[in-house]
Amino acid sequence: MKNYRGYLLDLDGTIYRGREVIPGAAAFLAHLRETGVPYLFLTNNSSAPPEQVAARLQTMGIPAEAEEVYTSAMATAQYLAQVAPAGTPVYVIGEEGVRAELTKQGFVLTEKAARYVIVGIDRTFDYEKLTIAARALREGATLIATNRDAALPSEHGLTPGNGSLVAAVSVASGKEPIVIGKPETIIMRLALDRLGTAVAETLIVGDNLYTDIDAGAKSGIDSLLVLTGFSSKEDAAVHPQPPTHIARDLTEWLRVTTS
Repeated sequence: MKNYRGYLLDLDGTIYRGREVIPGAAAFLAHLRETGVPYLFLTNNSSAPPEQVAARLQTMGIPAEAEEVYTSAMATAQYLAQVAPAGTPVYVIGEEGVRAELTKQGFVLTEKAARYVIVGIDRTFDYEKLTIAARALREGATLIATNRDAALPSEHGLTPGNGSLVAAVSVASGKEPIVIGKPETIIMRLALDRLGTAVAETLIVGDNLYTDIDAGAKSGIDSLLVLTGFSSKEDAAVHPQPPTHIARDLTEWLRVTTS
């Protein structure tokens, strides 16, 4: 078994499902802490700042710090800072997480004369927001999506993801987005820079073949599919980019890595 020196860990469907911690997750994280193996919680969810994500984990009994969280909102703001100067006007469809990160990077949030339209998960998305976004894009703005997830796991089953909003904006404007989150390489490159481990010694862990596992394949990073969320073992058998490893859950993976 390869000795991985860094982990990129998905959250929804991997560490928790809705408000429930998935069995084995806490023990696996405790093992990483005890052995000094660095990890990041890498999530496509752009709705909350890293402090809130860490606080949510803490309420579930999982030790977590904001510095251990990397979201698609953070990656989006960092990417934009690399291609546009501070002060650039942007129109944001999204919640506190993405709005706070863009503001932190010095961008001006506006509904007029936007140079970029950013689309993150927004549970108050409506026709007016769609209209403002489409108008800005037809006037020359660039469309950036925090992610293109079709669905999100919850304790009540799958719910619509940000990909639904991105599709609406893209169809209304005729513009294709630059996508930041998993499975794209942009978030993976930025997350690795933050984690500080090399591609060859890092493992990405997740429950979704189309985000977590494809992210590993696109970036040359080994992947572990856990069967606690979106994708099944049968799905993996026919997936074009199969995971490097498959485990029932993190309890099984812990046994494998410590045996």
